[in-house]
Amino acid sequence: MLSGSYLGSLSEKRRAAIPKRFLQEIGDNPIIAKWYEDCLVLVSADFWNDLFNRLTGGKKAISYGIRDIERFVLGSAYEVEPDEQGRIIIPEVLANYARLEKDIVFVGLRDRIEIWAKQIWDERTNELAITTKEFIEKLAE
Repeated sequence: MLSGSYLGSLSEKRRAAIPKRFLQEIGDNPIIAKWYEDCLVLVSADFWNDLFNRLTGGKKAISYGIRDIERFVLGSAYEVEPDEQGRIIIPEVLANYARLEKDIVFVGLRDRIEIWAKQIWDERTNELAITTKEFIEKLAE
C-alpha cells in the first residue's frame, strides 16, 4: 500500500527521483497524468484502468462528463520509465500544470501517488487540517 509523504526535488531538466518504497510498488512503467487540485497522479500501468473506471463509475456510455474526464486525465497521461536511480522526467506540460518548482512532495494514497509543488502542498495541508475534521464529523452523524 502506498502511504506517507516524501520530500523530493525537481532538477532543471524536470527529473525527479521517485521514493524507493513507492517505486517498488508502482513498477517499471508507471503512468503520470494531470490530477485534481493542481497536482499530478502517478500510478502503476496495471492500476491505470482501475483508476479510470473509478473516475467514471465504470460507465460505458461516453457522456459529456465522461468525455471531460477523459480529456483531462487520459489526454494528459504519459508512460514514464524510471532510470537506474529511480528518476523520471516529468513532461513539461505536466510540470507547468502542477506549478512544480525545485521542491516537490510525493504523497502516497493507497493505490496512487500524488505529486505536488511543496508550497501548494503546504497550503493544502493547512486547509485539510480544518476541512478533514469537518468532513469526519459529518460522516459520524
